[in-house]
Amino acid sequence: MSRADPQDTRRQREIRFKPLPEAQAETALRLLKGLSDLQVEAGPHPRCITVRYSFLDYTLEGLERALQSQGFELDDSLFTRMKRALIHYSEEIDCGNLRAPERERARREIFARAYEHHPHGDRDKTPEEWREYK
Repeated sequence: MSRADPQDTRRQREIRFKPLPEAQAETALRLLKGLSDLQVEAGPHPRCITVRYSFLDYTLEGLERALQSQGFELDDSLFTRMKRALIHYSEEIDCGNLRAPERERARREIFARAYEHHPHGDRDKTPEEWREYK
């Protein structure tokens, strides 16, 4: 397995805020602009910002927690929560895979190859002669 290209670690995400208190997006934009290796700009909607980062330096979950600790109120609609949970999970897995020692990756690859050749799935225990009976 080859080492990942550093550009593959770059992510662009939106952070959405609740309608109240007002001007959260603008305040968060000013606050996050001070962080190195993080690009921040106004989002496509008035209540969101767009962030670009490498998940080796930042994660969406970490940025959101930092904002919440400063009193920002994130959008908590069902769709947004589900989307964030999926992003948090995928970034955690990607980060873990990139930081895994080479030996661990090789072991996973060997297991995956062995599993491909191992018969798996549902098995029909019905005797062969009974399968044709109707």
